[in-house]
Amino acid sequence: MTLQKVDYLNRVVNAGVVSVVRGTTKEVAYKTAESCILGGVKAIEVTFTAPHADKIISELSEKYQNDSEVVIGAGTVLDLATARIAIISGAQFIVSATFNEEVAKVCNLYAIQYVPGCMTPNDVQTALSYGADLIKLFPGSVVGLGMLSALSGPFPQANLMITGGVKLENMKEWFAKGATVLGAGSNLTGAASEEDFVAVTEMAKKYRAEINRIKAK
Repeated sequence: MTLQKVDYLNRVVNAGVVSVVRGTTKEVAYKTAESCILGGVKAIEVTFTAPHADKIISELSEKYQNDSEVVIGAGTVLDLATARIAIISGAQFIVSATFNEEVAKVCNLYAIQYVPGCMTPNDVQTALSYGADLIKLFPGSVVGLGMLSALSGPFPQANLMITGGVKLENMKEWFAKGATVLGAGSNLTGAASEEDFVAVTEMAKKYRAEINRIKAK
C-alpha cells in the first residue's frame, strides 16, 4: 500500500464516522459537507446522486487541501467511468454499494482507497482479494450487529465500515461489535433538507463527541 493510500485510510479511520452527503442541489450538498466538517465530522462522502457531485468534490478538495484531517470521497460509484471522474475531481476514497472489479483496479492504479459495498462472506473475500483496505458492510440495518461480529472470525484482518441504520444512539454498539468506521446519512445530515445547516453542524458536533467518548474508553 502506497503512502498516499495509507494517509487517506488513516484519515477516514481517525474520523470515526463518514458523513454520506446527498442533496437536491449542488449548493445544498456543498453546504451540508461544509457544515459537517465545521462540526468535526471531517470524512465526507459526496454521493454521485447529488447534482454536479464532481464539482462539489473538486471545490471541497481545494478548500480543505491544507487540513490534514479532512478527507473527501465519492459515493455511489457504480462503474469505471464514474470512478475516473471522481478521481480526476480529487476524490481521496471511492465508495459503492457493490463491488466492481474495474473500479477496484483503477483505484489501485491511482492509489485511491476503494470501499466497496459487501453483504456476504463471499463479497468480503472478493473485495479483500482486490486490495480493498476498508470494506463497506451494507446495508447495516439489514445485515445487523450479529453479522459484523460473525465476519470477524474468518476475516479478522478486514476493516469494516458500517453504513445504513447508523445513528447517534447505536454508534457504541457498532464499534463494540468490531466496526472500524461508521457511515452516517440522514440521521446526521437530515436537517439539510430544510436548509438548516446550523442544525447539521450541531448534530455533527454530537457525533464527534460520541466518537471521542467511545475511543477514550
